[in-house]
Amino acid sequence: MHKTMSALVTALLASISQPTLAQVSVDPGRIVEDVKTLASDTFEGRAPGTAGEERTIGYLIARMQDTGLEPAGPGGQWVQTVPLLHTALQPAKTLAFATPQGVMPVGQSEQVYVSTVRPDDEAVIANAPVVFVGYGVDAPERGWDDFKGADLKGKVVVFLVNDPDFAATKGEAPYGKFGGRTMTYYGRWTYKFEEAARQGAVGALIVHDTDGAGYGWNVVISPGGENYDIVRKPEDLTSLKLQGWISGDAAKELFAKAGLDLAKLRADARKASFKPVPLKGVTFDADVPVTHEQIASHNVLGRIPGTSHADEVVMFGAHWDAYGKGAPDAQGRIYRAGANDDALGIAGILDIARVMKAGPPPQRSVVFAAWTAEERGLLGSEYYAANPVYPMAKTVANLAIDILQTAGAANDVVLVGKGQDTLEDDMARVAATQGRTVTPESLPERGLFYRADHFSFAKRGVPVMLLMGIAGAADLKQGGTAAGQAWIDAYTGQCYHQACDAYGPDWNLAGAVQDIDLIGTIGDELANSRHWPQWKPGSEFKAARDKSAGERD
Repeated sequence: MHKTMSALVTALLASISQPTLAQVSVDPGRIVEDVKTLASDTFEGRAPGTAGEERTIGYLIARMQDTGLEPAGPGGQWVQTVPLLHTALQPAKTLAFATPQGVMPVGQSEQVYVSTVRPDDEAVIANAPVVFVGYGVDAPERGWDDFKGADLKGKVVVFLVNDPDFAATKGEAPYGKFGGRTMTYYGRWTYKFEEAARQGAVGALIVHDTDGAGYGWNVVISPGGENYDIVRKPEDLTSLKLQGWISGDAAKELFAKAGLDLAKLRADARKASFKPVPLKGVTFDADVPVTHEQIASHNVLGRIPGTSHADEVVMFGAHWDAYGKGAPDAQGRIYRAGANDDALGIAGILDIARVMKAGPPPQRSVVFAAWTAEERGLLGSEYYAANPVYPMAKTVANLAIDILQTAGAANDVVLVGKGQDTLEDDMARVAATQGRTVTPESLPERGLFYRADHFSFAKRGVPVMLLMGIAGAADLKQGGTAAGQAWIDAYTGQCYHQACDAYGPDWNLAGAVQDIDLIGTIGDELANSRHWPQWKPGSEFKAARDKSAGERD
């Protein structure tokens, strides 16, 4: 890893008696071995609450111990217990819309995809009116309200995916209000379900389109009817009996049966005057058996204690969970083991830990976190952020790895969340020492900034950096951006959340190693300085950090 000039003297003096980061490089061989192990059938796809989790947690603790880390969980333990609700839908007894033109049955994973995060034996919705609510955004600070005071209690709401300005053109009311093509949190499905519950709805469906969602229907249905949530008190449960998606074709058909033109309504939803539109004569009925259980899952936390500012924490994070067992693919593979998503991220932070432990002890503490249940809604990191072992006010930064490109060395690194915080300036500086430039994510409308575990920290004001290989086409040394895009298309189109996300001899980790070196260097610099990264003016997370300014030196 590279050192900055500010750390050069310290590194030189330290090198007399012990190795420094400049002398110990990330080891691709160790990374491959960790990936191959975690993605092997022994770990059964690493689903929370399974034997695969138990084996994963044991492996991660052993690796951290071997590296020389100290336990960093509550009470000096290696783990933080995360209480989760696990639900799974069984074959539906009823799943249909009643329309003026007759009953329109819908099949799970065909016309709709739904799940639940309620601990009910059956998800029952009876004769619920259906209402189209446009983008479903209530954002007074941006002068936008799709609800206009409509009474949605007991109803099923249908949303468009993404933000009101996603498809807006200059002159239309929402143009530029939500960052243009850059998705805000209002565009995320998590926000839409949260808002539907706040409005008192009993069901929520988002109209799927690949462009707006950023992924195909195959990704939508990949959880197979399962869902997870943090265990909540009865009074804190969502009102949504079922939540999920309706395919674009099914939505078009449903609206037509109500005498409505979905294409026209898409345009109407971009008007400030838009009001919710009832689908007259349309109701939704569902009776779906549900199995549910409470499980104890775990975050794994290790640390290198700081020497002079141990109460200040630089945190690296990646998620250990994947999708577990599923239907056999064409090759008969049943485990969706996430070799890249995110065994590679875990392997990366483990090797950063090895490199940092081999160097001089840092001034600040450095924590290495392996999160559970990221694939179920960032639940492990969210639980930690709500119940932190180390105060958010003195968490210097959260540095996250979640998917790295495996197609070779690159001339650039892809920045996710341009304009959010000063860590992007550090990225540019360190990348330059590698002979690389910074390229902003190519599809900010996909909202990747809100789709990884660092977001749980951003919401609490902690500055963050995310490395995510699917955020934009890398400018590969062999083949340029065309080759980088080809890798993304192949990975997201075929293997994302599928059994074929497996380690293979075609993996070229040269680019991944560049990224791991880069984020490791930034973390090392922060751990050996008095620097506090800052949110940039205009970031929605700046105010949260500003509130705790007095708690930092």
